[in-house]
Amino acid sequence: MAYKKLKFWFDKELAILLADKINSVYPPFDLNGFVESIDLKVQILELKDRVEVIADELHANLTGSYPRNVQLLTQILGPENNDETGMFTNYYWIMPIAKYVEKYGRDHFDLSMNTIAEITKRNTGEYAIRPYIEMYPEKTLKVMLGWSGDENFHVRRLSSEGVRPRLPWAKKLDTFIENPAPIIPILDNLKDDTSKYVQKSVANCVNDILKDNPQIGKEIIEKWRKQPTYERVWIIKHSLRNLLKQRDNWALKIVNNLNHH
Repeated sequence: MAYKKLKFWFDKELAILLADKINSVYPPFDLNGFVESIDLKVQILELKDRVEVIADELHANLTGSYPRNVQLLTQILGPENNDETGMFTNYYWIMPIAKYVEKYGRDHFDLSMNTIAEITKRNTGEYAIRPYIEMYPEKTLKVMLGWSGDENFHVRRLSSEGVRPRLPWAKKLDTFIENPAPIIPILDNLKDDTSKYVQKSVANCVNDILKDNPQIGKEIIEKWRKQPTYERVWIIKHSLRNLLKQRDNWALKIVNNLNHH
């Protein structure tokens, strides 16, 4: 993938790529109408709006029910991504499918959860999951707690990344800014994860908690620092990076103790 600004990948070429993939599993698909409509609409738009336009065109051009459409779209996702990178390069074209599920799948909870898990094995479901957390908080958190024990590291990462109170490029989850307690069991499950990709996500989530609920964030770290694994030491240090920059005495003391552990 040659370098160009990410938004410029969501253009006529991507529409053709998607249309060809859909056409291969569903020949009646209106390939030309889909491509022309996207080409016309995305020219002046920024990244998020381009992705949404393509998702809306999927909705307009796939004439079956949501379950039928999702079945078709899942068929074109291709092989899983076995690496910790590539979701925005090799698999960038899946972003509009994630947006489609985010926007149009809310009345089909179980199917959409399964589809988001499949998407995240290749691209990411961290944005698609957030409206479901807001609409079905208990049901969605139960699913995500299950994901925290999944054998696939992309799915485990999604369980923490999706609940981040302050996920970049996403709407804040005010409910967890007010009270992060419901997401702590997920983080506890992941505190010794061997995947660096997952560790970064857990650390970023704890870092988010420390910004709004320093006392709760400190309690998590105080609990975790007792007999910590190598993985947990890394997570704790990365969680504290903002406080360490501020030369916060408590954070400095925690890290100093970990260094002598």
